[in-house]
Amino acid sequence: MFTIAKRRQQGQGMTEYIIIVALIAIAAIAVYQLFGNTLRSQTAAIANELSGQDGTAAKNEAQAAATKAATEANVKRNLDTYTNNAANN
Repeated sequence: MFTIAKRRQQGQGMTEYIIIVALIAIAAIAVYQLFGNTLRSQTAAIANELSGQDGTAAKNEAQAAATKAATEANVKRNLDTYTNNAANN
């Protein structure tokens, strides 16, 4: 009887661990999507530098993407300006 209760507790702990890992993964994906081009360009710059190449171009792309994101964040959106945003990006 004791071993059955202990197994259930271990199974519960593993389930909780899986849920926490899944939530962290979802949060990481959301952050990567939110910062999209900036993170991709910074990652490319780091990869280029680590491989011994020049990462200046990728760094400049990251700065341009960050500037564009900051500008977009200040734009007031409503239902009139919401449509065709994908075409403007």
